[in-house]
Amino acid sequence: MTEQHDALEQRLRIIEDKLAIYELIASHPPSADTAFADYTASVYLQDGVFNRGENLDGAQGVDEIAAFILRPAHEEAIRGGLAHFTGLPLIDLRGDQAVVTSYLQIVQLDKQGKCRQLANHGVSTGYRIHRVVVNRWELERHAGRWKIRRRTLLPVDGTDAPRQLLARGLADLLANR
Repeated sequence: MTEQHDALEQRLRIIEDKLAIYELIASHPPSADTAFADYTASVYLQDGVFNRGENLDGAQGVDEIAAFILRPAHEEAIRGGLAHFTGLPLIDLRGDQAVVTSYLQIVQLDKQGKCRQLANHGVSTGYRIHRVVVNRWELERHAGRWKIRRRTLLPVDGTDAPRQLLARGLADLLANR
């Protein structure tokens, strides 16, 4: 009976970890789209890294990462109709560490679009996808909570780097099964 109990405990722990990680990844769009820097600071490790690839600036350290979404340019993007949409993440659990691979769409209100009516939903000029990126989230459990050690995001731009990031997430998952 103890062996069954231990197996059940282990399965429950995996489920709880994955749910907590889903919540962590799902919290990114609302925190970015509201510039809720205190929340952002609460989910990164003190020495966390936010890497946006070669063509966009990133941030290092929790204070710099949290300040990233307080920039006037970010506020301008929010006021312009910015919305982040994340895809369901692929989670590779490794005890007190995890690697998460996911997609993120950055959507913007299309102020120059043609006005269209949608029954029961009013009139809108629509939205456009500004960018799609792939993410690699490297997480660690601290004091019972999952936190971000490093986040790397790369634009889906036809180059090999984002494709390799996605393939690495799948290969890691296979290797750790």
